[in-house]
Amino acid sequence: MREYELMVILNPEVEDQAVEPTLSKFLEIVTKDNGTIDKMDIWGRRRLAYEIQKKTEGIYAVVNFTSTPESAAELDRRLNLNESVMRTKIIRPEDQKISSK
Repeated sequence: MREYELMVILNPEVEDQAVEPTLSKFLEIVTKDNGTIDKMDIWGRRRLAYEIQKKTEGIYAVVNFTSTPESAAELDRRLNLNESVMRTKIIRPEDQKISSK
């Protein structure tokens, strides 16, 4: 199992009350494969730096989760197939270890 961070930008036409249930539906992929959702932080509507799909704003969310690489890849694939998802990015945060001398 590895730690991942998902950043997703949803279409601004999605209702605010539907953001968390929509993300939770996709995150079931991780939990069904014995992964965990560590933190879900919904930032809300933000102005985009540039237009995406002729939209000037989007709903941002950041999710920290632990899963297998296969589950993370499947999550990214399914998010990209959904029309309400404008952009996604999954990264593995670097371990911030301080070396002792």
